[in-house]
Amino acid sequence: MIDKLALQPGQRLLELAAGPGETGFLAAELVLPGGTLICSDQSDAMIEVARARAAELGLTNVEFRVINAESIALPVASIDAVLCRFGYMLMVDPAAALFETRRVLSPGGRVALAVWASAEENPCLTVASRVLVEHGLIEPPDPDGPGVFALADPVRLTALLDEAGFTDITVEPIDIVQAAPSFEFWWEMLLALSPSGAAVRAADPAVAKEVAGEVEQRLDRYRLAIPGRVLVASAEA
Repeated sequence: MIDKLALQPGQRLLELAAGPGETGFLAAELVLPGGTLICSDQSDAMIEVARARAAELGLTNVEFRVINAESIALPVASIDAVLCRFGYMLMVDPAAALFETRRVLSPGGRVALAVWASAEENPCLTVASRVLVEHGLIEPPDPDGPGVFALADPVRLTALLDEAGFTDITVEPIDIVQAAPSFEFWWEMLLALSPSGAAVRAADPAVAKEVAGEVEQRLDRYRLAIPGRVLVASAEA
């Protein structure tokens, strides 16, 4: 994603839905000297996490802002590049967010984004959720609403970028592997990072143990090297 932006010193980079900021922080040094990263998220709590992480890393060219990507409070053509990893797919109106992204980008500026490919290509995300649905711990996802796979169709993703006014659009599949030293390590990491983790922790201990056992059994075929696929898109304003 960062390579797709071809960042230069002195540029102004905006990261949307930054979470703890890790992706943008990798790019912050590429706009030095004179450049700035705006690390943004719609959650105040996540901005504070990112602020603390930037301090630990000694980053000095980062601004922190609470921004709703569907209504970006920045002037027209005020940003040179936009970065968004796993954010647009979770937005209620990704089309509006992409229009806003196009609005704040200067002419010739670029956006780079990542979304998950299809459910079938990402057992690292789907196996556990299916078991939780089967046990009634979470509701089935709305196929027409925001969610992990809402932008998994590269044709739709390309169309949304085109409708927002972008040109030079590319969508590239990237294969990944999520590896872990043990199932227990992987399971605890999933519970910590996934919204469904709270449902497991709140369940009857016997049910939670049964769920973990079923997930482990279904993942056994991958020997804890679980495949996945991401779509990385880039375009020019």
